[in-house]
Amino acid sequence: MASLAKTLMGEGVGRLVVAGGETSGAVVSALGIRQLRIGHQIDPGVPWTQAPLAGRAAPLSLALKSGNFGGVDFFTRAFEVLT
Repeated sequence: MASLAKTLMGEGVGRLVVAGGETSGAVVSALGIRQLRIGHQIDPGVPWTQAPLAGRAAPLSLALKSGNFGGVDFFTRAFEVLT
């Protein structure tokens, strides 16, 4: 997943929803993210975040969800909250 996230970033993707605590950690690490700005809440305990990245005009928007958070419609609502 971390490799896929890097590929997507290279293709210009500006929003990622990542499920799984260890997967989220691997993606954040692979992308070199060192800080996150907390945004609107998607579900209790799961906000949208933004990460400024070198070489990008706009920050990357991320939803990082561990397995214990989010309702059954989480993925649909995640993109609704961002827009």
